[in-house]
Amino acid sequence: MKKLFIKTYGCQMNVYDSARMADLLAGIGYAPVEAPDDADMVILNTCHIREKAAEKVYSELGKLKRLKEMKAQTGAPMLIAVAGCVAQAEGAEMIRRQAAVDIVVGPQSYHRLPEMIARIARGSGHVLETDFPAEDKFDSLPEERPTTGPAAFLTVQEGCDKFCTFCVVPYTRGPEFSRPVSQIVDEARRLADKGVREITLLGQNVNAYRAPGPDGETWSLARLLRVLAEIDGVERLRYTTSHPRDMGDDLIEAHGEIEKLMPYLHLPVQSGSDRILAAMNRQHTAHEYFDLVARIRTARPDLALSSDFIVGFPGETDKDFDATLALMREVNYAAAFSFKYSPRPGTPASASAKQIPDDVKSERLQILQTLLIEQQSKFNRSCTGREMKVLFDRPGRKPGQVLGRSPWLQPVHVENAIELIGQIRDVHIESASSNSLKGALLRKKMRAPAEIAVH
Repeated sequence: MKKLFIKTYGCQMNVYDSARMADLLAGIGYAPVEAPDDADMVILNTCHIREKAAEKVYSELGKLKRLKEMKAQTGAPMLIAVAGCVAQAEGAEMIRRQAAVDIVVGPQSYHRLPEMIARIARGSGHVLETDFPAEDKFDSLPEERPTTGPAAFLTVQEGCDKFCTFCVVPYTRGPEFSRPVSQIVDEARRLADKGVREITLLGQNVNAYRAPGPDGETWSLARLLRVLAEIDGVERLRYTTSHPRDMGDDLIEAHGEIEKLMPYLHLPVQSGSDRILAAMNRQHTAHEYFDLVARIRTARPDLALSSDFIVGFPGETDKDFDATLALMREVNYAAAFSFKYSPRPGTPASASAKQIPDDVKSERLQILQTLLIEQQSKFNRSCTGREMKVLFDRPGRKPGQVLGRSPWLQPVHVENAIELIGQIRDVHIESASSNSLKGALLRKKMRAPAEIAVH
């Protein structure tokens, strides 16, 4: 067996893609290893969302180049591949700048990796694949995939047609594509047969899911969730990431009617200022977002929300920033991700003449994150003394400690219960921090859970 090391950057979809690349290459004799030093092939699966993403990749490639040269001196050749969104955006430039790279493959073309490796073996030099054949990719991936625990990701949708002015996803992942219902259901059943209890459906714009169902009709994400909830062994369902414009009535109703759909929703808003939302091309206003949140919470009163925020978008004034803080206070989030705006090459916002000074962005981010930590800590404290079902999925840092996830996605740790991995058990929450909960296993039948305070 040859040895494969994959380093994954970014989102859950990249985690899923890395696992599928490993599945694909296992079929041609590659086994995973924990470090590049031991590898015959190294793949950097990249993300273009974060600031200076490409620079970090080139820095890593510099280290790998030196390792590749050292291995070559001992007669142990090593392939270097760059996959993902940075590969899609900068493929030809990457090969020009870093001669040690053998393969550059975009996120919709990684099913071609075996063929690309064969082309390298035939002495064809560097290989570049950055097409957008999403249909081909999913049809070509192996059906069987190993599982490493009771929770798994399952990609159902890729790409985005929204073209937010700060975002590179439409350029690196391509247009929206939804996998057929039958393909998704089959994969979910195979996961359940292998002991997976919780499935998180993934998509760049997952609630834009629209695909043909077995009845010939076009199915929405809500209808797909209802079918997945009927699979024996699947006890929990989640999905991410959503766009407010695609939160349809049937999906809102699903949150109130599907018991297995967890009461946690990531619903990015980015800003609380209508002026900035328009400049971002978000296609919704703050009032429309408030209305949507109210309807979702009416359907599922114990639902907790998380979101994404960008501070310092070009042209953002103090008044615009204050509107974002006001929206945060009104919605009251259980968690959130927040970032300083950083220009992504090729996006409309990167060409704006109204860029905000970095020190102003840093100050605003600190203020915003202080409020977010306060809200997250308050939400976690509201869970103290309550009883909830926890899916235990991995060992903790201490001997005998086990970690799991609450229905609201909080990490929960319990002592001296390592045998619980893979089980959903009733836990009494004893204490809370801003980032996690500590609990004790309940030996009695759990009472109906009290309502979590999210308003």
